[in-house]
Amino acid sequence: MDGSDNAVAHKAIHVLIVDDETDIEALFRQRFRREIRSGAVVMQFADTGRTALDILEASDPDVILVVSDIEMPVMNGLELLERVRHTWPHVRVYLATAYDTETYTRRAADLGAHGYFTKPLDFSALRQIMFAA
Repeated sequence: MDGSDNAVAHKAIHVLIVDDETDIEALFRQRFRREIRSGAVVMQFADTGRTALDILEASDPDVILVVSDIEMPVMNGLELLERVRHTWPHVRVYLATAYDTETYTRRAADLGAHGYFTKPLDFSALRQIMFAA
């Protein structure tokens, strides 16, 4: 995160993207550059579930939306979802995976995910979710 992200008005939508793929941050920053530049969106990035929890602990209640990959080392997205739903029930959590299975879909729903994306991500759908009331 660069320093300009901290100076954004409090009405910005604070989004936490959690994915261990190294190019995810650049991709999201490119796809949402207008929203970030205008101050409508603040994006933070974590490459592990543990880092995501650290960010949430430091940012609560600013982060209102988490988009997390499922397949990650140490703490996968389903484990992260469970911890987020327990500690921060106001945060909307969406999971994303390249490995779409009925097991993942069912488990995500059981744990309280707000939604589920398959990769490659549909950024138009994600944009709609971000700006939903």
